[in-house]
Amino acid sequence: MDDKKSLSEVEKLRSKLQSARLPANLYERADQQIERINLTLKYGGSFAQFDIVEKYVDWITNLPWEAKTEDILDINRAKEILDKNHYGLEKIKNRILEYLSVLILQRQKLQSDTFHAPSLFFVGLVGTGKTTLAVSIAEALGKKFVRIPFGGLSSPLDLRGQSKTTPESEPGMVIRALRRAGSRNPVILLDELDRIDPESRAAIMGVLVELLDPGQNANFTDYFIDYPFDLSQVLFIATANNTNTIATAVMDRLEVIQMPSYTDEEKIVIGKNYVLPKYLKNSGLSNDNVKIDDKIWQRITRPLGYDAGMRSLERTIEGIVRKVALKMVKGEGSSFTITEENLKEFL
Repeated sequence: MDDKKSLSEVEKLRSKLQSARLPANLYERADQQIERINLTLKYGGSFAQFDIVEKYVDWITNLPWEAKTEDILDINRAKEILDKNHYGLEKIKNRILEYLSVLILQRQKLQSDTFHAPSLFFVGLVGTGKTTLAVSIAEALGKKFVRIPFGGLSSPLDLRGQSKTTPESEPGMVIRALRRAGSRNPVILLDELDRIDPESRAAIMGVLVELLDPGQNANFTDYFIDYPFDLSQVLFIATANNTNTIATAVMDRLEVIQMPSYTDEEKIVIGKNYVLPKYLKNSGLSNDNVKIDDKIWQRITRPLGYDAGMRSLERTIEGIVRKVALKMVKGEGSSFTITEENLKEFL
C-alpha cells in the first residue's frame, strides 16, 4: 500500500471514530492509537499495526454504548404473549409474571434501569420449552434477544475476549452478543450452563458471577475492548438440563424454575395448535395443504417411545411438512390428509 493510500485509510478511520458516540476516555484512547499509526506511516514505519487498530475502532464504534430499546411495562400484554406462545405451564407462567411484576415496579417506583432481582434460571430436560420462554420474555418486554451457547465452552477468554495484540484477537461472546443486539438493554440467554468443558468450569463460573452480580456487572471489562461496559441494564436468563455442575456462587445469583415434562395429551394439543401451524407458515403452506387425522396424533407423538420434551414431535411434524412440500412441488397434488393408511409414507 503506497503512502498516500495509507494516510487516506488513517483519515477514514479517524472520521469513523469522530462520528461515533463513545465514552470520552475511550474516544481519547482510540484517537491516540490512530495518531500513533499516523505518525508511524508518515515516517516510513510498518503498516502492520494498522489492521489491529482498524479492527479495534470498528468494534468500539459499533457497540451500543448509549443505544437502547424502550421497555414495555405492561403485565397484561406479557400474559397474552406467554399464553399465545406456550400451552399449559400455568405455574411457570405465573412465576414469570410475578418476576416481571417486580421488574416493572422497580422501574416505576425506583426510577432505575438496573435490575435488582436474581436472573431467571430455567432447568429441565431437552425440549421442555426453556429457550422459547426466554424468547417470550424478551418479546413481552419489547427487548432484543440474543443467545450465548455454553455447550463445549472451554475457556473464560471465550466470554471475556483476547487482548488486541494480534489481528486474530477478538472480543468475547458477551461483547459480540451486545453488538448483534444493537442495544445495551437486551435479554441475553446464557444457554446450557451445565455443558461447559469440565477443565475450564471453575474459571468460567468466575466470569459468570461477574456477569450476574448487579454489584459487578456495571463495569464488565472485555480484554479486547479494554474498557468497562455497563451490563446492569441487560436482563440475563440462564438454562441448563440440571444444576449438578453449577457453582454455588452462580446459583446464589439465579432464581431456579424447574421445567415439567409434557404429557402425551399436552403434546397433542401443542402439536396441533402451535407446532404444525408454525412449520406450515415457515414452509409457505396452509391448513388446506396438510391435514392430520385425529386418530394418528398419538402415534406421531410417540414415534420412538417416551420423550419428556417436544423435540421428537417437532422433528416428526417438520418431516411431514417437508414431504408434503416435495409432493406439491413434484405436482402430485395440493392437499394431503395424513391417515393411518398412508402415515408411513410421511414419517
